[in-house]
Amino acid sequence: MNLLVLLAIVLLIIAGHQLLRIIELSRSLKKTKEWQITDTDNNMMGKALLLFMFLFFAFFFWQVNRWMDRSLPPSASEHGVLIDQLWDANMYLITVVFLITNAFLFWFGYKYRGNSAKKAVYYPHNNKLELLWTVVPAIALAFIIIFGLKYWNEIMKDAEDPNRITIELYAKQFDWTARYTGKDGKLGETDFRQITGSNAVGMDTADVAGNDDIIVKNEFHIPVGREIELCMRSRDVIHSAYLPHFRAQMNCVPGMITYFKFKPTKTTAEMRKDPYTVKMMEGINKQRALENKEPVEFDYLLLCNKICGASHFNMQMNLVVDTEEDYQAWIKKQKTVKGVVASK
Repeated sequence: MNLLVLLAIVLLIIAGHQLLRIIELSRSLKKTKEWQITDTDNNMMGKALLLFMFLFFAFFFWQVNRWMDRSLPPSASEHGVLIDQLWDANMYLITVVFLITNAFLFWFGYKYRGNSAKKAVYYPHNNKLELLWTVVPAIALAFIIIFGLKYWNEIMKDAEDPNRITIELYAKQFDWTARYTGKDGKLGETDFRQITGSNAVGMDTADVAGNDDIIVKNEFHIPVGREIELCMRSRDVIHSAYLPHFRAQMNCVPGMITYFKFKPTKTTAEMRKDPYTVKMMEGINKQRALENKEPVEFDYLLLCNKICGASHFNMQMNLVVDTEEDYQAWIKKQKTVKGVVASK
């Protein structure tokens, strides 16, 4: 068998060599040298460019249609609507510029293809054209930057709602811990020197304000329609708290506390019924079925969006958005740091 494979390879090499010789002999019969480009060659390549342009654009729109249902569902937070609007405006602008620019590139490639009867004109500079393609992009970028800064200032201003819920997200390789304030509405102080197996977030045991704090792992809950203030810390390296469905992200930096606030607008149950989410999960479960995996339901997720180490990919935590009543029922079942069931 090995001998037959070797023989086939040798015959293939010989056939290829003979084919190249035939090509070289056929070139010698032409009146022009093989490296000289003829008008026929230029016309053929110009028409091929136009054909490729239509195929290229068709493939682009096919890709958009094919993968659109694999993007994120509609935003589930108030500020996320603004971010989605800015994203959509950017994508429409980029798409229009992409189509116009490439249409001109392909058309010019065809229109100004080589021709032995014409000679290229040396055209090094034009002030009006330079001004045009400097001013127009500048106006477009100014639009993007101004609206981006406006939305950023609105989103990142300090939390002011007295009815807000404050939650600390504590990151470490490779998991998350959520800590809620107790009845006093304040998080207890922390001290990294007091981190132990039973005190994973490093709570300062001398600070009585932390006695009523609530610490949860694996899954945490928030109520819909109330402002959520996240205070983020990291034990070891820079992590990034990423809540994609709420368009929320902030780095967790060792040695400092970072903040982000948002107001959820859809409960987990409502998001599971959203038509886009239903279609998205059908596609996911169809793929899981091909891999002999159990179907899954939609869940909000807290992810780490920094490459923080070998198990970065597995650093996630489920987030459940409840109605106010369900949230209060859940929080009352949680135990405080001192082991007392919460009753706030």
